[in-house]
Amino acid sequence: MERDLPDSALQDLFRDLGFVSRSPDLVPLLRRAYRAAEISDVTVLIEGETGTGKQVLAQAIHQLDHKRGGFAFATVHCSTITEALAESELFGHHRGAFSGAVGSRKGLFGAAQHGTLFLDDVNDLSLALQPKLLDVLQRGILRPVGSDSEMPVDVRVIAAANRPLEPLVREGRFRLDLYHRLNVIRLTIPPLRARHVDLSALLLAFAERHASFYAPIVSVDPELVLFLESQPLPGNVRELENAVQRILLFKSEGSSLTLEDWMSQLRNEVTREDGDPLAVSASGVWQSIVGGLGYDQALREIERRVLTAAAEVPGSTRRKIAERLHMSERALYYKMRACGLSARAR
Repeated sequence: MERDLPDSALQDLFRDLGFVSRSPDLVPLLRRAYRAAEISDVTVLIEGETGTGKQVLAQAIHQLDHKRGGFAFATVHCSTITEALAESELFGHHRGAFSGAVGSRKGLFGAAQHGTLFLDDVNDLSLALQPKLLDVLQRGILRPVGSDSEMPVDVRVIAAANRPLEPLVREGRFRLDLYHRLNVIRLTIPPLRARHVDLSALLLAFAERHASFYAPIVSVDPELVLFLESQPLPGNVRELENAVQRILLFKSEGSSLTLEDWMSQLRNEVTREDGDPLAVSASGVWQSIVGGLGYDQALREIERRVLTAAAEVPGSTRRKIAERLHMSERALYYKMRACGLSARAR
């Protein structure tokens, strides 16, 4: 792999792999990511706000990795994985290892054998699981739940954090030794509000990606770019892509993305969701899925948040929570347990 690619060729390479940037400020980041792909046995830590493209960059590194690119890229969403099932999800289990284990499972480390395991939102990984993950990373060996024997694993780990890990280490919420083990090569993706140069390129790339929604888009109105430069865009690149999808769905004429298109998709979104809270939730779930979260994981996270909201009402008991949710106490108990919430009565 050549290391002296011109800046434009490097940007073109990553654009073809899904990570779009024309900003000179991001060239050093792309060079480090390119170098990380060459060294396929070291861990990589990618930090950046939600929606900045951490998973896309991780997949690009995996695809450029000559050793591992032909094998699986498996993803673990650490923010939604329940502590009760975390070991089984990651390390696998043998049949009969616990109630409900009717068959054996190799786990995500096993699924990513010889490839890459992507730990998304690793900052949300439970303290109980952190030393077990560290042990696997250090020794390259894991023991499936319910097994008496260990097995070697050959997996490259790329971790992503939507919050810087160093403050969490100082607060005692993330292990220092695991942080050092993950932080061999660190890549920090800036938020979209610091990447104004990339706005036009991103808009055109998303229009091309979703070309089946509408006729080809060939340009972006400068007035739209100027407007977006003044917006906070808290959802970052993911928010921008979702907006382009809505624009293309409702657009009826023209081959340019305009400010009026942007305003129109905002009006359509408000009209569609006005007076319908379920539509708001459904839109949020869909945006999470578009962003890479699995369907079941997105619904599980919604359920966890609904249960948490019901339990946080002052003076709640298990009976009152169950009545509030129109379900039995027994059903509530198992649902809260499955979502990793305390099922004890208050």
